[in-house]
Amino acid sequence: MDALKILNLAVRFGMELAMLVALGYWGFHTGGSAGMRWLLGIGAPLLAAVVWGLWMAPKASQRLQGGWFLLVELILFGLAGWGLYSTGAKSWTLWLGVVYVINRVLMVVWKQ
Repeated sequence: MDALKILNLAVRFGMELAMLVALGYWGFHTGGSAGMRWLLGIGAPLLAAVVWGLWMAPKASQRLQGGWFLLVELILFGLAGWGLYSTGAKSWTLWLGVVYVINRVLMVVWKQ
């Protein structure tokens, strides 16, 4: 069982990286000019990483708890999913959502 819990934490880390990649993908496929695409492609994942580092990371000094943590997590992953969907990557959106839900449920069940 411990191996499955470790695997779930590894999947969680992969999901966090996937969220950043999805936001970057959205940014580089959105916007009218090349400059705007670069700004969004780098800025969106950078902003998400700063938010995650300040309030969501396990070692964050001001880590959110309870409902606030879940709310910000849902917003970030929801924006990543919306970004993928809006660029036409519907199957990737589905995978991101399904893996997120399974991972989140297991984290609650195993109190991770």
